[in-house]
Amino acid sequence: MEIVIINRVKELRGERAWTQEELANAVGVSRQSINSIERDRYVPSLELALMLARVFKCPVEQIFTLRGKR
Repeated sequence: MEIVIINRVKELRGERAWTQEELANAVGVSRQSINSIERDRYVPSLELALMLARVFKCPVEQIFTLRGKR
């Protein structure tokens, strides 16, 4: 079984009406990194995942979840 990481970064960013640039500046990465995360092209490091949780003020598990894929 393959494990897939589901993320809610785009959804949470949209709820706050933040641009990718604003979120990127808040966590110290490029706008392109945020875009890649939102498009499932890049899985963030643990450090970045924790920074996103801090900025969104929610547990990491509310941003990223693991799903099994058959």
